[in-house]
Amino acid sequence: MSRIGNKPIVIPEGIEVKIQDSEIIVKGQKGELLTKIVDDRIKFEINEGTLIFSRDSDEKEVKSLHGLYRSLVANNIVGVTEGYKKTLSLQGVGHRATLKGNDIEILCGFSHPVIYKKVENISYEVPDQNTIIVSGIDKALVGQVAANIRAIKPPEPYKGKGIRYEDEYVRRKAGKAAVATTGA
Repeated sequence: MSRIGNKPIVIPEGIEVKIQDSEIIVKGQKGELLTKIVDDRIKFEINEGTLIFSRDSDEKEVKSLHGLYRSLVANNIVGVTEGYKKTLSLQGVGHRATLKGNDIEILCGFSHPVIYKKVENISYEVPDQNTIIVSGIDKALVGQVAANIRAIKPPEPYKGKGIRYEDEYVRRKAGKAAVATTGA
């Protein structure tokens, strides 16, 4: 039984949800998002301010799609009302980020600065030189852009230098141990 798929989505005040063919369009004050339901075995309807998802069968694949589509639409509703953001932190001496127009210039130990280009529907903030805030209305796109920035220089386990998520814990390793030399 899909517990997530069976939960109805309450449509908040000021949010407009339209159903066209096999698409659910969510409009809010921050923007508009679209979810395409590609499987005909998942049904959806709007009843008195709630969006309800149902399925035709109890096959494993259909059950998983039932919960998936319900989660995607719920994320879209949260995105157009509140939005999503991920905060990245730069750790290390000389590691810093600056905003150059719409792009981010990152200095992180390479011989050259890394320029991360602007992605459509995503905004960047650099409140200080060691913090990057990625924000937008699409949860998946915000997460992907943050992961791409982190992939430029992921945190290394010995000194912890690199780009990490704000709440990420980097497990540290012990360095080389001094080898005791004995006379022969």
